[in-house]
Amino acid sequence: MSSNLGTLFRVSTFGESHGVGLGCIIDGCPSGIKIEESAIQSFLNRRRPGQNEFTTPRGELDTCEILSGVENSVTLGTPIAIIVRNQDKKANDYQDINQIFRPGHADYTTFKKYGTSPSSGGGRASARETIGRVAAAAVAKAYVQSKIPNAEIIGWVDRIYDIQANVTTNSITFNEVEASLIRCPDKNAEEKMKEKILEAKTEGDSLGGVVRCIARNIPAGLGEPVFDKLEAELAKAMLSLPAVRSFEIGDGLASTYLKGSENNDAFQLNESGAVVTQSNKSGGIQGGISNGMPILISVGFKPVSTIFKEQNTVTKELKEISFKAKSGRHDPCVLPRAVPLVESMFWLVLADHLLRQFSLNPKFLIE
Repeated sequence: MSSNLGTLFRVSTFGESHGVGLGCIIDGCPSGIKIEESAIQSFLNRRRPGQNEFTTPRGELDTCEILSGVENSVTLGTPIAIIVRNQDKKANDYQDINQIFRPGHADYTTFKKYGTSPSSGGGRASARETIGRVAAAAVAKAYVQSKIPNAEIIGWVDRIYDIQANVTTNSITFNEVEASLIRCPDKNAEEKMKEKILEAKTEGDSLGGVVRCIARNIPAGLGEPVFDKLEAELAKAMLSLPAVRSFEIGDGLASTYLKGSENNDAFQLNESGAVVTQSNKSGGIQGGISNGMPILISVGFKPVSTIFKEQNTVTKELKEISFKAKSGRHDPCVLPRAVPLVESMFWLVLADHLLRQFSLNPKFLIE
């Protein structure tokens, strides 16, 4: 089973939702990078369950332990191992359903691939697997900002179901997003989204939507021109997240409705004499390489698969049955907790490509 991401900044994740714990091993992070355990914990706190009534009630603190690779809050250049031990495991919640293929879940495909499947929860397909990614992203951010201090990545909930937020991407701030319980900075849309989530929760249903994310102050030159285009690496990273069904960069699908004369980003010089574009329909990447403009992506998440409604399915003995989940602790809408996941995957991709660029050109970023 492949659980690795990255070429030079390499991350492997491990663990199951209801096992002993989950975590990551980071290989390739340079020595001398300042990283406090509290910074990793801050990343994990934003994705942990039980935050409010709009998320799963599973009560996990997700406390991290750095096992290796960091000493006195400085990376050693050796593999960094981080673990989060599960505290609120309830494997018994799954005893009555471990012999069926739950609709929308990975039970059937996992069983066909490996001939077996975890007896509780979704195993590696569970969204709890993302703990390792988020912990690794805190280290990735520390590395990127050691080279680009003003680099920032901000994600937000842009749409839930049919409720669309109105957000000014160029001025959105992290604090504005975090001031919202569901990470939607548009107050009008936020209230409607909250109502919709609680309505779906009451009905035993779930909702999907879109997370948008912007990376600012990323220099031109990151990415590769062919197979490892920066947008291709971002797409792979985002599509590897549980429940993701779509990825767009810049104007995305909307650009397919335009003429070239309408879609091209014209170049100009800013007041400092640097090359910039008048518009940013390409989303900060051209020819697979960052152009110095903000990188803007959109990531679409499907509704959570666990719902409390009657559904048809098949057992492992190949019998058709009617099924309704009786228990389990699941988000009625994954979007609020997905925001830090999208940001985390963004940091991991940027860290890897920054290292790759320095290996190609050690003087990169030197004026």
